[in-house]
Amino acid sequence: MAPGSDDRYDPNPPIPTYDEAIAGGSWQRQDQPHSPIPDAAEGQSLLSNRHHLPSANNNATGRRPRGYRPPTVETDDEDSLLGSDSDSDSDSEAEHVRREMQEMDIDDSETRGGRSSWGKRIGFSLPQWRWRWRWRLPKIRLGRTPAAPVGGEGASTTAEEETPGQRFAFPTLGSAALFLIVGRVLAIMLVLGFLYLLFVSDMFSNMARRMGRPFDPANVRNHVKMSVNPAKIRDQLRHYTGYAHLAGTAGDFALVEDTEMLFRRYGLEDVTIDEYQVYLNYPKADGRAVEVLGADGKPTWSAKLEEDEKGGEVAGRQPMAFHGHSKSGDVKGPLIYANYGSKDDFAKLKENGIDTKGAIALVRYGGHPRDAALKVKEAELAGFVGCLIYSDPADDGFVRGETAPNGPFMPADGVHREGVSLTSSIVGDPLTPGWGSKASAIRGAPSESLGLVKIPSLPLAWRDAQVLLQRIEDFGEHVPSSWVGGVPEIRQWWTGNSSSPIVRLKNEQDEVEKKPVWNVYGRIVGYEQSEKKLIIGNHRDAWGFGGPDPNSGSAIMMEVIRIFGDLMLQEWRPLRTIEFMSWDAGAYNLIGSTEYVEQNDEDLRRDGLAYINIGAGVTGDSFHASGSPILNKALLELLNEIRDPNFNDTTLRALWDERQGELESLGGGSDFVAFQDIVGTSSIDMRFSGRPAPSHSTYETFDWVEQVGDPGFVYHTLLTQAICLLILELADRPIMPFDLPHYVNTMGRWVQDLDNWVKAQPAGKSLSIQPLKDAHHSILQSVREFIKWELSWETSVISSSGYETAGLGRKRAEYNSRLARFESDLLDPIGIHGRAQFKHVLAAPSLESVYEEEYFPSIREAIKSGDLARANDTMVRVAEIMKTAATHLLE
Repeated sequence: MAPGSDDRYDPNPPIPTYDEAIAGGSWQRQDQPHSPIPDAAEGQSLLSNRHHLPSANNNATGRRPRGYRPPTVETDDEDSLLGSDSDSDSDSEAEHVRREMQEMDIDDSETRGGRSSWGKRIGFSLPQWRWRWRWRLPKIRLGRTPAAPVGGEGASTTAEEETPGQRFAFPTLGSAALFLIVGRVLAIMLVLGFLYLLFVSDMFSNMARRMGRPFDPANVRNHVKMSVNPAKIRDQLRHYTGYAHLAGTAGDFALVEDTEMLFRRYGLEDVTIDEYQVYLNYPKADGRAVEVLGADGKPTWSAKLEEDEKGGEVAGRQPMAFHGHSKSGDVKGPLIYANYGSKDDFAKLKENGIDTKGAIALVRYGGHPRDAALKVKEAELAGFVGCLIYSDPADDGFVRGETAPNGPFMPADGVHREGVSLTSSIVGDPLTPGWGSKASAIRGAPSESLGLVKIPSLPLAWRDAQVLLQRIEDFGEHVPSSWVGGVPEIRQWWTGNSSSPIVRLKNEQDEVEKKPVWNVYGRIVGYEQSEKKLIIGNHRDAWGFGGPDPNSGSAIMMEVIRIFGDLMLQEWRPLRTIEFMSWDAGAYNLIGSTEYVEQNDEDLRRDGLAYINIGAGVTGDSFHASGSPILNKALLELLNEIRDPNFNDTTLRALWDERQGELESLGGGSDFVAFQDIVGTSSIDMRFSGRPAPSHSTYETFDWVEQVGDPGFVYHTLLTQAICLLILELADRPIMPFDLPHYVNTMGRWVQDLDNWVKAQPAGKSLSIQPLKDAHHSILQSVREFIKWELSWETSVISSSGYETAGLGRKRAEYNSRLARFESDLLDPIGIHGRAQFKHVLAAPSLESVYEEEYFPSIREAIKSGDLARANDTMVRVAEIMKTAATHLLE
């Protein structure tokens, strides 16, 4: 869809010429009367001073370039340094004073011609002396003093008396010349000494730093909170959900162009589109079928598969129902119901004598594991040839409450689309694990990828699953009560068996190994540590229209960019660089973010400070956050500043404490995975949830968000405020608020949990986690010593009335770099055995559920495999990595 007439999508305003910039007042294009360039009065509460260019031209002063004055004819009488006593009109006292003033008139055109490099002019002047002198040394005569002139006073000297050796006689003691020489030397030494003291104390560099950034941090924080505009968020969400935009499609590319244009319009720097070529699949209109076959092999019933057409889209079409990265195939087999499709569920079937070889599995979303990929994988391991997954009303439907479009739950025809790539094994493009999927990248074959399932699958609405469950009544065994779902008109719930009706699952699709996808980047360059970067990201593509997931997050990120772009117009800059990134193909195995990380892994390990993820931004009214423990302090501080108007203006911190909230584990459910687990960039994901949504269906629309998800966009506003404040905390606070003590305490709990788990294992008696306990003790000691510097820095700055020397500033920058490097030092270059992409030694997505996090994963997986030698070696290696991280803090 092409953007409408909204002025947000107009071309960017032109860059003013120099004359326009200094003409005073605001300017704007004639063809854009509403161009968003602020008046000079805007933002006055933020600025402590303004810098103005001079209004007068230097040539108007009548001075000649660089203080030049024409030479004058002087008398040859050099005995008097202050001039002669001639009564001539040309040598009058007035003329003499005029000439002296001309000589002292040093041109300052270069200084007046532009803005001071310190951010503002420093006004000071030397004292005005009672007497004046010329800014030149006297002519000194060496040798004998010349004899008195022969012709009487005023007569010219003879050539014999004017020899060179006689013209430079040293002045006699007590003469005015000697007095002036000594005075000038002392004055020069005084000035040089003063300048030396200034530069040695770094006052100039410190002054430049402070004057170039005349913003009160408290005012900036208030500004970003008060600048959030829910109407603009609403407009952005309407635009991003206006048409289907599955990754790699025309609708997706249209949003790429719109996103790039908005990045530029809002003032971001270095805006670029980054293309990758990745493995994607797309359904064919006639390539999918779920049918019950009769004895003659012909269909007796066919599933509708698609949701009812909603209409109202301005471009594209309603997306088809399928699984991302599913296996192509056309298979047949008896239908067997397997509850949530977990390992235990399939084991239960086997215990009851149900033969699953060659059958079609019917399982429901939800339960454990949550992710569809592991359900399909477990069915594959159990011998099934195909898998159907439906949304049961007991988990997400009318049994729990009102359904969409008027409620939060899935209606009868609602289909939950999802990717079935194995994110916990391979994240990103499943054909290029470990490197960016550029055109020249080496690719594996889909059939050999450990990140792809090997049997076909499709999603279903419970409307279609109802018929299948009815057809297997009286086949197999009665299911346990915990297996009974909420689908209506099912007389009895049975498992089915090898005698069940034969079901055909057809999933023929287009599979493209080099499909272009596009990330969009923009930045605000920091002025102190420009190479250090804070990254904020959201994936743009969607399975449906993307109402809450992911485009509520997209709309919030665009509002954050608009607010910070407005700050840039007022000449604000952060200490460290802020980068905004719109990921593509996030729905397909987090491809866009992962390929970026793999393409830039060394740079991110060195300069990545933190990553803030915005996924499904708002689906409820309860604030939740998942992240690295090192970000706990920054999170809690900002929650104190935000109030929920729907709860009597109670702060989010109070509501958080009331429900005993805590920073949750990350797991592997969104675009933070590659940052946290591949390059060790400390990550956090923030959201308002607590209420279901018709996720990944065509009911996930703008209207649903506006009417059900967040009427009035109250929680979109609060989440925008929270993200803005967190950005300021991490990118603009002199010392980043990384909570190392909390991280180390959390690490201690993880070590103890591992100890308890190991002791409960059959091989636990032969293993000792003492190396990890010792390593944790080393980190604890290093952190205690390391954080002392922050207190000494605060003491030094406070004692100097808020000034920081350049030397101390450099040490502070290094302190911040070590803070950010801490998690990057916790990476194992080898990675986890069997899934080498995941390199963080402390945490990774669980192999048993991608949405859950597992601590010390490489050690646990070695023990589970029964390879105790590898378990011991891994434990020693992890302990050494932890000790190295402790050492680097104090280097």
